[in-house]
Amino acid sequence: MTPLLTILTVVPAVAAVIALFAGNRAAVARGIAFLSALISLALSLEVWFGVRGGQMKFIERWDWIPSLGIEYHLGVDGLGALMLLLSAIVSLMAIAASRKVAKQPGLYFALILLLESGLFGTFSALNFFHWFLFWELSLIPAFFLIKLWGGERAGPAATQFFVYTMVGSVALLLAFMALFVATGSMDFETLSHMAATGELATAIQGHLGSVSMWLALAVLLGFAVKVPMMPFHTWLPATYSKAPTPVTMLLTGAMSKMGVYGLLRLALPIFGHQLAQIRTPLLILATLTVVAGAWAAVVQRDLKRVFAYSSINHLGYCLLAIFAAALPAGPQTAANLSQTIALDGAVLQMFNHGLTAAAIFWFLTLLEERSGGRLQIDGFGGLRKPAPVFCGLMGIALFSSLGLPGLNGFVGEFLIFRGAFPLSWLSATISVLGLLITAAVILTVIQRVFTGPLPDRWKTFPDLTTGERLALAPALTLMFVLGLMPQLLLGTINATMMHLLGGWRF
Repeated sequence: MTPLLTILTVVPAVAAVIALFAGNRAAVARGIAFLSALISLALSLEVWFGVRGGQMKFIERWDWIPSLGIEYHLGVDGLGALMLLLSAIVSLMAIAASRKVAKQPGLYFALILLLESGLFGTFSALNFFHWFLFWELSLIPAFFLIKLWGGERAGPAATQFFVYTMVGSVALLLAFMALFVATGSMDFETLSHMAATGELATAIQGHLGSVSMWLALAVLLGFAVKVPMMPFHTWLPATYSKAPTPVTMLLTGAMSKMGVYGLLRLALPIFGHQLAQIRTPLLILATLTVVAGAWAAVVQRDLKRVFAYSSINHLGYCLLAIFAAALPAGPQTAANLSQTIALDGAVLQMFNHGLTAAAIFWFLTLLEERSGGRLQIDGFGGLRKPAPVFCGLMGIALFSSLGLPGLNGFVGEFLIFRGAFPLSWLSATISVLGLLITAAVILTVIQRVFTGPLPDRWKTFPDLTTGERLALAPALTLMFVLGLMPQLLLGTINATMMHLLGGWRF
């Protein structure tokens, strides 16, 4: 059997080495990166179309360090395959948006490709040792991309990003080291099976004492920082606003999904019983993330910070669905359907938000290039007149973020609330405020940037070129396709969530 997942992970890493030798030849480095990203997209599509049902597919497994319980164990179900596809799409978009890299372009594109390789490894690994290596691999190139190519005060923002995420990584590492001491295994499927049968709790109690809840909280911290969930979000606005905009596309479009993925792949299957015990405070934090994230976006004046907080708000919906679905064990036949619907919505929201947020930041890249670096919401106005195509196409992405029916952003949010209301009506009801505030944020951006009096300095604002329109067209087309035919993704997502729910023990 062809080791497709290994090839998918290795391709961008090899291309990164080749791009590095391009040195200051920006066109060559970008061409190498673009070709590699296209190959990765083709491979990720093959993986996606090869996944049917809820079972793991494309499994690769052999001993690596048997004495430490370390295996090279890869595999994907609908969740992992969808995240691989999202990573490939967003990476290609980020490379396409990186048109004017003057400083060390070879190194820049090499780091972008290394980050992509880290994403692929994270979403396909099923052994903690292997998974953790790629979890960290994605962090290191992101740090240098922010620090070396970011704007003013990018250094402190990169350091804050690194410190916060490293604290989360240390918490994850300590928790899984403790699990290895108790069980002798680092394999996700083995640990999930032990949790479902009750063997894991017995093993932890026998070897370590009553520390299961502390281990669950450590794992939760690692993923909460990455999402991020409030109050662990303070690194994000500065990082998103100071990073090069194409790098922000990767941060919000793909890297933030690592945290939500970790909750679904590791936290709930292994520590579902413990998280169910603290479900109420988790729902409070999820609701806070939704509402406060949207409200914080209202008061921002920098467009990158507006959409940084909007990203927190949108990922808060995923947290709401996951924590609402973490019900205590018991006969809950009626609740099982709502759990599945909520989790279907969370996974679909991960993909749709990644696509839409990356597209919005791509438009901000173009806006920044045309305005000489200006991104203040009050610094524009009336751009619809000189650049109608730019405003019209960006408007599609903005309305997708708003959740307009017919676009991809609507379906995931609808399923989340449809599933969450029967499970936690109070949290869901309060979180509806996030939808209303988000609508106000998006409409304010459209009003301040696209309409109103046209300042003299923007009378010659250039519209999108033919090449830019063609580059943006696939992402915008996908927003319509998934908005009108979400079943293209939902069939596989639903089978995967039903399979995972069947193995979870809350």
